[in-house]
Amino acid sequence: MTARPPFRADIVGSFLRPDPLADARRRHGEGALSDAELREVEDTAIATLVQRQHDSGLQVATDGELRRSWWHFDFFGLLNGVGIVELDHGIQFQGVQTKPRGIEISGPIGFPADHPFLDHFRALQQDAAATGATPKFTIPAPTVLDFRLEPDHIDAAVYGGRAAITDDLVQTYRDALTAFYAAGARYLQFDDTAWAYLCSDVELAKARGRGIDTDGIAERYADLLNRILDGKPADLTVTTHVCRGNFRSTWISSGGYEPVAEQLLGNTGYDGYFLEYDSDRAGGFEPLRFLPEGEKKVVLGLITTKSGELEDADEVRRRIDEAARHAPLAQLALSPQCGFASTEEGNTLTEDQQWAKVRSVVEIARSVWG
Repeated sequence: MTARPPFRADIVGSFLRPDPLADARRRHGEGALSDAELREVEDTAIATLVQRQHDSGLQVATDGELRRSWWHFDFFGLLNGVGIVELDHGIQFQGVQTKPRGIEISGPIGFPADHPFLDHFRALQQDAAATGATPKFTIPAPTVLDFRLEPDHIDAAVYGGRAAITDDLVQTYRDALTAFYAAGARYLQFDDTAWAYLCSDVELAKARGRGIDTDGIAERYADLLNRILDGKPADLTVTTHVCRGNFRSTWISSGGYEPVAEQLLGNTGYDGYFLEYDSDRAGGFEPLRFLPEGEKKVVLGLITTKSGELEDADEVRRRIDEAARHAPLAQLALSPQCGFASTEEGNTLTEDQQWAKVRSVVEIARSVWG
């Protein structure tokens, strides 16, 4: 349906952890399974997952984030100068709170040449090559680190406040892009909750309570991202997924994209935008008018991952037609609204329901774009 990502039928990235892997991770945490033994279980699960994605008709394959506990902390905690610490609170979702973890800056931020995610990508690339799929690798966006960082978790001897980390954060991500590209990556995705929170008055108020200056923050984030993406190789596709919160099928942020659409769609250097549109909390499609004409795509997240109920295909096609009134159909695509398991706990649906959703994305996209 298209030769270059994002594809007409695409995915956000994470998948439910199969029972043997969940059991292996539990036993590893208890000390009953070695690192090598866990890696063997992970390798088997990911190879099976990549084949399953291919069998479902996808042109793309991810590793499902099966080696991770969290969608973001695992990457951040392996950067130079960044640690994951225990807090007295987790991240508050609707009716449930995550494990109490947070980010701490204890030294100069940097991307290590031996970051384990590079090896994770190489393993995915090898599995994807066996099916002919394009490997897609996901990492958290730098804006997430900035937005979630609490002011008392920055070592004052290293950085004189939040603004002081920006230059090193930019260089860290530029180095990460260079390293992933050298490893063979041509399709990367920055997962990002910050932009969705900027659409919510409630979350903006919480941010101000954490000491974040929210005046002009969309412009600041666009500039930060552009400094990272400027000069990236022409054949490296970098997209973003704007997430409204995804933990055990719950959510955090409500509010349409209008407050950020001009900066996000019109003024950042991303090649594509995975936008959640599975509920009324996301507002209408009018903000898509800010998508510049050209090669950029918006991937419409019309298929929810928060429940197993399968969407009506005709209704999804109707909504794609509605979106096409505000952006060219040729610049649109379709995906699930989020991953199926942003943390290892996963959402409340079965694996069979998960794969029915993936196949539905492929079938609907083929019927729309041919």
